[in-house]
Amino acid sequence: MTQDRPSIDLARLRRLHDGVNAFGFNARTGGYNRIGYSGEDMAVRDWFAAEMERDGLTVTRDAVNNVFGRFGPLELPCIMAGSHLDTVPEGGAFDGSLGACVALECVRAMKQAGIEPARPVVVVATAEEEGRFGGMLGSQTIAGCVTRDWIGQARDSDGESLVEAMRRHGLDAFGALAAAWRAGSVAAFLELHIEQGPVLESAGLPVGIVNTISGVCNMQVRFEGVANHSGTTPMDMRADAFAGLAAFAAAIPDVIAAHGSDQSRVTIGKVELGPNFPHTIPGTAAFSIIIRDTSEKVMRRLRDAVSDGIATTAKTHRLHFTIEEKSWLPPASLDAGLHALLAEEATHLGLQALDMPSGAGHDAQTMQKLCPAGLIFVPSRGGVSHAPQEWTDWSDIEKAAALMLNALVRLAGAH
Repeated sequence: MTQDRPSIDLARLRRLHDGVNAFGFNARTGGYNRIGYSGEDMAVRDWFAAEMERDGLTVTRDAVNNVFGRFGPLELPCIMAGSHLDTVPEGGAFDGSLGACVALECVRAMKQAGIEPARPVVVVATAEEEGRFGGMLGSQTIAGCVTRDWIGQARDSDGESLVEAMRRHGLDAFGALAAAWRAGSVAAFLELHIEQGPVLESAGLPVGIVNTISGVCNMQVRFEGVANHSGTTPMDMRADAFAGLAAFAAAIPDVIAAHGSDQSRVTIGKVELGPNFPHTIPGTAAFSIIIRDTSEKVMRRLRDAVSDGIATTAKTHRLHFTIEEKSWLPPASLDAGLHALLAEEATHLGLQALDMPSGAGHDAQTMQKLCPAGLIFVPSRGGVSHAPQEWTDWSDIEKAAALMLNALVRLAGAH
């Protein structure tokens, strides 16, 4: 077979990406809804698997519905590349899906050029990366990082269990325990992802090469006070759960200043008040707290300080409180060898690449536990992500995809 120099077919990549985004699109808001283990999430996985089968890849799935497409020898350790297809509610068009599509486009480009890899390339569309149930279940399953206890207690913010959500689609959540890839079966993992922040755009650069990924601590807090009449209860005699929440939230900058770093992020996300009526003092406030930093030591300091702040606030506002740690994903330093390889290939392509950390969690940090892992960033316009306004210019995508392609050809020992 004649071998040509492989190149990215941008029009083909866009068609593939549009095909993914036909699933879960909300025409009213412009957002995408492929929530982990929803019907839309299951359907897009079937579609993506069919695309890889048409390309002649050997397609398999595991217990959690990670989808794999193998190109090349079956028996050798592989180079794995990809990202996730699930979204947050009303998410954007590029988060996750772009990385899975670029990985498949790279294989298509290699096949079109007549390249035969000495090492197999496995395209992966990971499952449940967005953390509906508190982790990154797909990549954690591949890397052997899930436990029976975690699976049994994992629930989403509405209280639905992971076990039941998967059972509805004929999946056994506990099957994840036997689905880990064996040590040495994956020689390297590469992921391309939108930055989801403003750094690359501000620097005017099309590509970032990530060195470190922040860890994520997911906490659920509940304040319980007394629901009472808003007109008859004096201000100094209230046990107002929302007032406690507001006081704690206002103190977050001070917590970070005292215990954090310039990479620290503490976010109150989902909030539910009860009884949530205009003329009633809130008796309960249930809310999430997400802690992130590139240092696990700093994360632990922040977690302790947040817990102390919750306790102090509860005492001040006459509240009872509970704190539940839903998940803990430690920070990860990505492989220095892969980082150097990506930097070299960027130079060969004439691309100026920024060496940078990631404030968001990604499958690459979990895969680093199994094998060397690398992560390529492309800019996000305005730094916007997890929203319908999320956008990355296709001219930047083409450059980053070319970097991914060159790296995969090199890693796979293509000939």
